[in-house]
Amino acid sequence: MQTRYRVTQQTLIVDLGGKRRVLSSAPQGGGFAFASSILNHQVAPNSDMSAGRSTHGDPAQYLRKLASRLGVNKGKGTVGLMTAVPMTRVVTARAVSGAIWVECFATVGVTNAVRAGENPQASKRARPATMPGTINIIIVTNVCLSSAAMVGAVQVVTESKTGVLRDHAVPSWTGQPGATGTGTDAVAIVCMKRGEGPWHLYSGTHTIMGALIGQAVATCMTRGLAKAQRWRERQS
Repeated sequence: MQTRYRVTQQTLIVDLGGKRRVLSSAPQGGGFAFASSILNHQVAPNSDMSAGRSTHGDPAQYLRKLASRLGVNKGKGTVGLMTAVPMTRVVTARAVSGAIWVECFATVGVTNAVRAGENPQASKRARPATMPGTINIIIVTNVCLSSAAMVGAVQVVTESKTGVLRDHAVPSWTGQPGATGTGTDAVAIVCMKRGEGPWHLYSGTHTIMGALIGQAVATCMTRGLAKAQRWRERQS
């Protein structure tokens, strides 16, 4: 991997090497932002991240304080994600085409798996509160994506993730087939600022950028599901 990263204090720290454009669904720094680091922090399994609550109180404030404590940008310029999946299960992948590259960092847990459209209230009552089940995906690339292409990248990440879940016949928490993700998934897309990398207006599945994203996510998901399976076997 070209992008520097490390795991410390139950936290994956992805060092972006300077200010980068980010689009994410993260509790800290979500939406469009500029950031120098991405955090993926392991929290207690009973944290209710889907509802914006956790045992740590306000997730955004907690993550900012965590970044400061870890010495990451003094708590500023950081996008932060949360998961109950242990950081021993971090997986990475890299896809390259010529001078363009895409890197993926992910933690994969599926005990909280759902199929899009299922009743969220029923899911909240029934899912095991003590089991880690979130899929967090961070994509980093050396190109500069338009805002529309960053949104398109989120779409490709989701398509690739769901495709692997279907390929591995991952069921919903209800036992029904066809899980499309989990109830607490998060995604972050990181690209260069305007003028600092090759300009890409589009990132759909008919483009090289979309293909690289799909490949990197599929590799991470496959590796992550294997780690999740081994974790479940050790817990049983």
